[in-house]
Amino acid sequence: MVFSEDKLQKVQEIIARYPEGKQKSALIPVLHLAQEANNGWLSPEVMDYVAGLLSIKPIEVYEVATFYSMYNMKLIGKYLFEVCQTGPCMLRGSDDIIAYIKEKLAIGVGETTTDGMFTLKTVECLGACGYAPMMQMGKFYKEHLTREKVDQIIEECRSNAALNN
Repeated sequence: MVFSEDKLQKVQEIIARYPEGKQKSALIPVLHLAQEANNGWLSPEVMDYVAGLLSIKPIEVYEVATFYSMYNMKLIGKYLFEVCQTGPCMLRGSDDIIAYIKEKLAIGVGETTTDGMFTLKTVECLGACGYAPMMQMGKFYKEHLTREKVDQIIEECRSNAALNN
């Protein structure tokens, strides 16, 4: 993977925000650009490319990318369900929601449906404890989840995909 000229310019703008010799500070936003440019995931080749852009060791990129749940280490489906699994959400039933999604989509956590539509991921706190159980889908939160709401979300995703084909 190689960034377009526009993306490379954006990388340089990000690096310029930090003091000379501190380009590693640009790692998180540059990883976001790389993931966006690579269909929503970071392959080892992409992470090596980012390391080269920032003049850091590949392991420094891997450490950050594998630590944060916002980065995907394998190809994901068109719709990524990131279900919170921390205490407040678990107390409100997120474990049941996770089990229901697994059953409904016939996938496990970290897996993608055979049609490439859905990926299920469990994540740590998403900062919306008052709306538990909840999940994130892209930039949106889906809150106060129930089996019925999960069914509705899945149907909406399938309908949107059908409209866009």
